[in-house]
Amino acid sequence: MMGVEHDMKYNFQFSIFNFQKTSSQRGFTILLAALIASLVLALGIAVFSIAQKELILSSTGRNSELAFYAADTGAECALYWDMRHSAFDPLLPVTPLTCDGNAAINVAASGVSYPVSYTFSFDPNGYCVQLTVTKDTVHPRTRIHADGFSVACSDIEASGRALQRSVELTY
Repeated sequence: MMGVEHDMKYNFQFSIFNFQKTSSQRGFTILLAALIASLVLALGIAVFSIAQKELILSSTGRNSELAFYAADTGAECALYWDMRHSAFDPLLPVTPLTCDGNAAINVAASGVSYPVSYTFSFDPNGYCVQLTVTKDTVHPRTRIHADGFSVACSDIEASGRALQRSVELTY
């Protein structure tokens, strides 16, 4: 009799740990796994989208800063040539200008009497600057307008992301 009780006890314990899942439990597990996977995917896409926008924003800020520095360099160069060498005097011949080690491109005067405008451009450190220096006899007698770009002068038309910043000096 003792052997029979022992066999029944063993069979009972074995059946507790060997239960089988029903088909509805298996379907719930697949549904839960699909739900968790879709939530993780949605979260990953959201993080990627935010990172992409931040990258574009920081790139735009950097290019804007480069365009501003190019415009400032051009304005300072024109100011130097006007103050030190009177390069924009309509009574004197147009002199070759160099800015930041680069020769100015296409220096042109609009006339020989006041008001007169000079236009030229150059590429300091690979970024374009287009300048207009206007001299007049009334105040302000000199106006320097510098447009700086975040790309080289030859790439302004082709680039879809060229940024422009301007600086203007009057005295």
